[in-house]
Amino acid sequence: MENIDVIMDIIVHAGNARSKAMKAIKLATDKKLDEARELIEEAGKELVKAHQVQTNLIQEETRGNKTEVSLFMVHAQDHFMNALTVRDLAMEIINLHEIIQKNHCLVRGKEL
Repeated sequence: MENIDVIMDIIVHAGNARSKAMKAIKLATDKKLDEARELIEEAGKELVKAHQVQTNLIQEETRGNKTEVSLFMVHAQDHFMNALTVRDLAMEIINLHEIIQKNHCLVRGKEL
């Protein structure tokens, strides 16, 4: 795989993960917690794919096959780290929505 292809793999998978996490937040806001959690799981799978590409690059470097660090590579790593952060925050937001929804039902005398 060419260096540009490797970099694009990281960007694509990280971008997919970030998009899914953001959609999950919206679903949680709309009280669709099960759907939100499904999307978070899908985001996690995308992050695993991006991480595998990154790990392969690291393993190649330990074998003496240096990867050129270009601005494009830095950009890909930035996307990956941003996607990780957004997914983690989305998980917390979903959990908070769940707590709020449960408490709202309790205050109104209803159970979920």
